[in-house]
Amino acid sequence: MRLGIVVSTFNQNITSVMEKTTEGHAKANNITIIKKISVPGAFEIPFAAKKLFESREVDAVVVLGVVIQGKTDHDVTIVNTIAPKLLDLSLENNKPLGFGVIGPRVSREEAVSRAEEYARRAVEAVLELQKI
Repeated sequence: MRLGIVVSTFNQNITSVMEKTTEGHAKANNITIIKKISVPGAFEIPFAAKKLFESREVDAVVVLGVVIQGKTDHDVTIVNTIAPKLLDLSLENNKPLGFGVIGPRVSREEAVSRAEEYARRAVEAVLELQKI
């Protein structure tokens, strides 16, 4: 399988752990990472994912990001906006998506504790979907 990855650089101390975990889990499962795209934040993930989904070189896409709860509902708005767009891109391009975005309604501490798990699950999701 040829994988494309989109990773948000916002909360980079957490997303960098997610990125390394994704790379390691992909390698352990004989998945080749064809392209990685870094974006400023989670809101920009769908734009970059669209480019990967449309590429003939990419069989599946994993997206990685962290949206931490603040004093407003911004975290909910972001995740509720990007999730359906990413699902639509996956279905339109008939390619699996591994959704490794932590949030909404999580603290920084919760995000740190979930980083590796979310990254592994995103890779596992595309592996399972590739079998269909």
